Amino acid sequence: MKTLDHWLASRWRRSAVAVLAGALPVLAFPAPALWWWAWFALVPWILLARTAPGGRRAAYDGWCGGFGFVLAMHHWLLPNLHVFTFVIAALLGALWVPWGWLVHRTLGGAPSAGRVAAALVVLPSGWLLAELVRSWQGLGGPWGMLGASQWQVAPALRLASVGGVWLLSFLVVTVNVALAVLVAVRRARVPALAGLVATAAATSAAWVWSPRPDTDQRVAIAVVQPGVVAGADSADRRFDREERLTRQLTDRDLDLVVWGESSVGFDLDDRPDLARRLAALSRETGADILVNVDARRSDKPGIYKSSVLVGPEGPTGDRYDKMRLVPFGEYVPFRSVLGWATSVGKAAGEDRRRGTEQVVMDVGDGLRIGPMVCFESAFPDMSRSLAADGAEVLVAQSSTSTFQHTWAPEQHASLAALRAAETGRPMVHATLTGVSAVYDANGRRIGSWLGTGASTSRVYEIPLAHGTTPYVRYGDWTVYAALLALAAWGAAEGAGAARLRRSGRARPAPRARTAHGSPARPGR
Repeated sequence: MKTLDHWLASRWRRSAVAVLAGALPVLAFPAPALWWWAWFALVPWILLARTAPGGRRAAYDGWCGGFGFVLAMHHWLLPNLHVFTFVIAALLGALWVPWGWLVHRTLGGAPSAGRVAAALVVLPSGWLLAELVRSWQGLGGPWGMLGASQWQVAPALRLASVGGVWLLSFLVVTVNVALAVLVAVRRARVPALAGLVATAAATSAAWVWSPRPDTDQRVAIAVVQPGVVAGADSADRRFDREERLTRQLTDRDLDLVVWGESSVGFDLDDRPDLARRLAALSRETGADILVNVDARRSDKPGIYKSSVLVGPEGPTGDRYDKMRLVPFGEYVPFRSVLGWATSVGKAAGEDRRRGTEQVVMDVGDGLRIGPMVCFESAFPDMSRSLAADGAEVLVAQSSTSTFQHTWAPEQHASLAALRAAETGRPMVHATLTGVSAVYDANGRRIGSWLGTGASTSRVYEIPLAHGTTPYVRYGDWTVYAALLALAAWGAAEGAGAARLRRSGRARPAPRARTAHGSPARPGR
């Protein structure tokens, strides 16, 4: 142990270890079979910050680990953003500076049982604070939240219906803290074991008592995935392929056909010929078609990405304009300062325009759908709002064509499982080039994924669900509870520091002594 401490005494070696420790949790995301890794992966990072020589160094360990976490989570952006990926990772990594300091403050040295008990609440709350801040759309949104690694675990999905992905992140960090204490702090094993038992009890209680969606009728929804279409005239050829794939769905008794993001590259008001072809497809299939238009609008200035519903008579008038855009991919934040990103990578040359409100669309015989576009499916509040407004099926139209040979398409498709479980509503994730996926109201996958690059169409029989999940009803209560816990801990620490200062001022001065060493008496 002394040898390891000596080796870590080097600032650069310790920083490198912190970066690697922060990257470890990301291994739980690419392979679904590694979901369990997230429950152990933070332990090295916690142990490193705990043994830092001081709070300032622990905060720096938090920043280094945050840099490693963000860089590993978004490494697939490197071919597009190049060096700017490291800049983003360095900026977002700073969000874990307070967490590193909190680890050292609560677990450093020889912590008492009380400090360990506080750490089991304070450290997960501090982690949620970092995830909350980076979830702001301007900082990239909630892509890669730690709890999202549990998207295939049935008990975890049941927990998501209670407290959303936030509750999953909180419990994952709690378990990691407890395990780190069991490894390094023998005298405080009792509260650590109590934390593990409490986590298991919460999972069991959610499994038994959380309400399950009531299902009745089924709807048939088709997903059309054209696959990779390259070349100067790719927009026209993609439309032709989507038209051909959709025509194969005739006589399937469909309720809805969904095309992917940017499936139509022209404004339908400017191209009435495309609107007529879509209306003809709707008549042939007997179902409305939800397309996604990525084009300059004829009625407004600028480029919009819009979900547009087309029926047998043409566009129905239901339209949703994407509200939350992908930083650098669809707009450049603070373009006057960061516009140089367009010269070193494939950042957006022109900012897309934003929509102003979410829309629930009525389809066919009364089916209500809630559309989202691309990485909007990463935002729990958007799907929750659509479910609260009466959407019976959530639909995300995506592309991911830029990142075909990375694990981004699979991770993006997995987010739909969490949104379905959180809201108690089935969700369709339809893409241009893969991966397309459909989940029921419990977050279980329906059928098989349409893999990366596949050019096909498929019909999914989806059971509708009714009822309201606790997460839809009560919202982000886990986040509010975490913020309250941090505020209470901060107040307690401040009160303790104030008491120490007062006791120091109130300590009586030592009595004067005579030359012979005996206390002086008054009057002599």
